[in-house]
Amino acid sequence: MTMSSLAAVTEPSVSEDCLHGWFLRSALAAPEAVALRIGREHFSYRRLHERALALAGELTARHSAHRPRRVGVLAARSEQAYAGILAAGYAGAAVVPLNPGFPAERTGRMIAAAEVDALVVDEHGLAVVPELADVLSGVPVVHEPGGAAPLERPGTPSPEETAYILFTSGSTGRPKGVPVLHRNVCAYLRFVHDRYRFGPDDVFSQTFDLTFDLAMFDLFTAWGSGGTLVSVPPRALASVAAWVARHGITVWFSSPSVIPVLRRRGALGPGSLAGLRYSLFCGEPLLSRDAADWQAAAPDSRVENLYGPTELTISCSVHRWDPATSPGRCVNDVVPIGSLHPGSDHLLLGADGKPHPDSGELCVTGAQMFPGYLDPADDEGRFLDHEARRWYRTGDLVLRLPDGELGYLGRRDHQVKIHGVRVELAEVEAALRRCGGITDAVAVAVGGELFAFCIGEPRPAADLMEELAAFFPRALIPLRYEYVEEFPLNANRKTDRPALAARAAGSSSRTESEF
Repeated sequence: MTMSSLAAVTEPSVSEDCLHGWFLRSALAAPEAVALRIGREHFSYRRLHERALALAGELTARHSAHRPRRVGVLAARSEQAYAGILAAGYAGAAVVPLNPGFPAERTGRMIAAAEVDALVVDEHGLAVVPELADVLSGVPVVHEPGGAAPLERPGTPSPEETAYILFTSGSTGRPKGVPVLHRNVCAYLRFVHDRYRFGPDDVFSQTFDLTFDLAMFDLFTAWGSGGTLVSVPPRALASVAAWVARHGITVWFSSPSVIPVLRRRGALGPGSLAGLRYSLFCGEPLLSRDAADWQAAAPDSRVENLYGPTELTISCSVHRWDPATSPGRCVNDVVPIGSLHPGSDHLLLGADGKPHPDSGELCVTGAQMFPGYLDPADDEGRFLDHEARRWYRTGDLVLRLPDGELGYLGRRDHQVKIHGVRVELAEVEAALRRCGGITDAVAVAVGGELFAFCIGEPRPAADLMEELAAFFPRALIPLRYEYVEEFPLNANRKTDRPALAARAAGSSSRTESEF
């Protein structure tokens, strides 16, 4: 492409009502600014834009209808992956991010469920394509731009069209497709950019896999502000302070599970992350101690706890950590999830299925709520019709705090029954962290028993049970314990609870005396 490729971009291409419009706005303002860093490679806004146009041209030329509906991007964190996400939107299609490191059988199910009709791959994705031959029959696969002319200018999808499709795991393990509309994600981005006022000097970490919705925050808050996105390799966690300083990171965004890992490695000393302006955490509960330790490491940073399921578009509530007041407002050591974004309403659904003023399952409606799952069968039990409005049932239990913010109690599906007694796993974990020598804990229910994984100084199970009995009902006390160096993390660096549950199930024949 030539210099004219950006000159051809005019309104409404840069509309804030379509996802790639946020990128185009910055590309027009400063085309030579660095949009992306991967290792030692730097990619300008112009370069990503031109590669996206080339890929979009190839996609439209090779598609029988001249416009694909849903474009899969089977790629690792490469230039091709990021340009492919833009190219799908440029071609007027929804993007379906896919991870070449996932089992081919799972990826194939996602491709089939999303009805992907074109696929962009990088070298890693290309290596997986033979294993997906059956599901990709008749689907054009684009690795490098060929003889097709680049797209002249990006398309402008309707706000009611699907921007991206991501997959979450249901209780059966079958991936559930979540289509998010352009109007959903753009409503979110308008809130984010208005709240934080990011600018071209900001440099954003990207810790999340591209198949995870929080990665959309990374990409389009960075690009929507004219800033630079930096891919965070796993090895960076070994010396995060040096890495953050070397890359000039000003906005950190990750799951909370990163914090205890860094603390145990001695990488979270006071003032070690002084260059950060914002530190944002999402994806799982943020613990009070973790927020306090991160704030001490990043004293000039605003630390915030973001909350929201994929179905409500990235995050839908936020609490800003205040070292003076936030610790006293935590429930079971968990930082509040805060207040809902403007444009979203909520209600709390009690155990009787009726709205409750103080606690219950969080139900949300508003501009960020997705329209429904790809498979309508997955909608069953996930929506509530109340007062002529449709509400999404998050499955999360919350408590209304005195100031109106929401405290997090745990997942509805983490509420288990042990010998007929209802048990909140988050409450068990908070109690374990009160025990001498234990710095962190995860509880799982296996075979009608509680199994605790602990980090800290190993102690006999009998000692722990005796200490817990001083302030905990008997039914809430785990009978089995295992000490680990670290909790396993999944691809998005969140605590891998299914892996721990499987490990506990595999240890079911072991006795307490073995710990």
